[in-house]
Amino acid sequence: MKKIGILYHPKVEATRTKAGELEGFLKSKGISVWVCSSWDRENACNCLDGTDLVLTVGGDGTVLRAVQVVIPGTTPITGINLGKLGFMTEFDADEAREKLPSLIDAGGWIDERTMLQAEVIASGQEPRVFHALNDIVVARGEIARLIRVEASIDGQHLTTYKTDGVIAATATGSTGYALAARGPILYPQSRDFLLVPIAPHLSLAYPLVLPETAEVTLHLNTYHAATLSVDGHINLSLSNGDTITIKRSPHVARFLRIRPRESFYSSLEDKLKGKQGDSGRKS
Repeated sequence: MKKIGILYHPKVEATRTKAGELEGFLKSKGISVWVCSSWDRENACNCLDGTDLVLTVGGDGTVLRAVQVVIPGTTPITGINLGKLGFMTEFDADEAREKLPSLIDAGGWIDERTMLQAEVIASGQEPRVFHALNDIVVARGEIARLIRVEASIDGQHLTTYKTDGVIAATATGSTGYALAARGPILYPQSRDFLLVPIAPHLSLAYPLVLPETAEVTLHLNTYHAATLSVDGHINLSLSNGDTITIKRSPHVARFLRIRPRESFYSSLEDKLKGKQGDSGRKS
């Protein structure tokens, strides 16, 4: 590898410090390195050309922001965990100097993850398209009142959710918000995705596992303001009559890994309990 980028969480000083340490370490190996805040997407995108690998220093949120920097390109990402759960990260910060040479020299293996696409159609506005690695959430706004969301799948009416919100989650996102809303956990490389209501009231309460070919339409029928959240950090207001169409994205997120391919199940419980460091050493 000739060029590596490092993205850190700007609100956590320890990630900035670790990014600086890794920059010096990689430069000592003769590798060109750029370092940027994961919140500064424009600047990071400008640095991306010719980059062989993007390292993230933080938690899963930093990884999600890195994906937004990389797509529609194919530069792989490796996460270094300084967060809590670290489902998407590869190893802990204290292991980085030990494991990075193997990752860089041996190459590891590429883990491709399915993403979702959301097209938002609002009255008087041009359609807007977003891509998510974790989830797309349509939810109530500041007022603590249920919203009505008319849901259809492949053009067939499913139900009208009376709910706090509806989550569409990838397999990667199935261990996040969707799990907290009582959705199932999918194998990370699965192309299926989930549709999970949040605290539904007298409406369909069951999560659905949908095939990769499915197209979900969510139409807002509510007097109250609502929001759209893409991977938890892209957020915009929604109004009555807005429509969100969700389907599999043409983009994929690519992760460079050195852990065993079959380590997901053996480390799942530890990760759910926030013991990422212990599970990382076991793998």
